[in-house]
Amino acid sequence: MGVFKFLKSKLFFKQLFIALIGAILLFFILKFWLNITTNHDQRIQVPNLNKMTLTEVKQKLKGLNLDLKVMDSARYNPNYPNKSVIEQNPLAGDFVKEKRKIYLVLNPSKYRDIEIPDVNGQTNRQASTELKSIGFKIGSDFTYVPDIGKNVVRGLKFDNKIIKAGDKLPENSTIELILGDGSRN
Repeated sequence: MGVFKFLKSKLFFKQLFIALIGAILLFFILKFWLNITTNHDQRIQVPNLNKMTLTEVKQKLKGLNLDLKVMDSARYNPNYPNKSVIEQNPLAGDFVKEKRKIYLVLNPSKYRDIEIPDVNGQTNRQASTELKSIGFKIGSDFTYVPDIGKNVVRGLKFDNKIIKAGDKLPENSTIELILGDGSRN
């Protein structure tokens, strides 16, 4: 039997009709199954979890049948309670399906510790810029010591204690500079 003769035969049209009915039936079965399994009409509004502790968040999300995942801790923010939510994704007010994960960023319990760089021998401006760029504050009360270099850093103080390069202090700490006075003695 030739190809053209087969394409004109009743057998070909019968098989084509069966395949077409099968494809339509498969389409409707898949559509019905997807509507059931994906809970297409169900949606839950995400609550505002801002400034809530982790235990409060767990209780609230459990009641809504939502899951949580703690992503990371952010930089310490003194405006938020320790170990409280700073950011969430999806955002408050968004709609999600049940058992969706809500990703959280928490506020750490304190500022992170930063290693003090070696700024000895740098000018006041250079040292101040470097210390500020890594997260320290510079105090306004400078201590001057006899040294030939005027406004050259000769040491650092924190809480009236001498500190050295390599020591660690909490971020946002105020460091006082010990500077040379420019005298020849």
